[in-house]
Amino acid sequence: MNTHMNNDRNAQISQKENLLYRTLLALVLILLAAALRIAPHPWNFTPVGAMALFSGAVLKDRRLVFLFPLLALFAGDIFIGFHKLIPIVYASFLINVAIGLWLRDRRTVARISLATLLGAIQFFLVTNFAVWQFLGGYPHNASGLVACYVAGIPFFWNTLAGDAVYAALLFGGFAFAEHFFPAFREPVRTTG
Repeated sequence: MNTHMNNDRNAQISQKENLLYRTLLALVLILLAAALRIAPHPWNFTPVGAMALFSGAVLKDRRLVFLFPLLALFAGDIFIGFHKLIPIVYASFLINVAIGLWLRDRRTVARISLATLLGAIQFFLVTNFAVWQFLGGYPHNASGLVACYVAGIPFFWNTLAGDAVYAALLFGGFAFAEHFFPAFREPVRTTG
């Protein structure tokens, strides 16, 4: 009986260590993605959407899931600059985190691809609506809204391409670590 209790305790400790290693790896990947945001890049070709998806899909601590991407965005904006639509942009990336939560226990290439596409589409719809509504560059009627969305199409393709590339790197890098390094593997759930 005592041996059984020690094995349970060792398994519990190793699960805690495993969670710590997985969380640290995820946070390092998120930090790298955030750092790449301030590097020179084509308009909207950034890792931010993929970083938000990845955070939602991989981090287990619900506070970190939403807080860490916001902190990473804020840190990047210190260097890039702040603008009037920051709250809407941040809210849009929180939607990506929520999409990532849908991936949490079902990460496949097809689902990650679908989540990446959904994230890019919602970012395009939300932020272009905000540009039309709050920046005053377009008339506040249906034709102005359509014109705003049409003007944003080139940025959409860059957003989608950036999200796809960085999602492949983040999710692929994490899967690589899980496969080749036992400390990063998802603990096996036991029943009983």
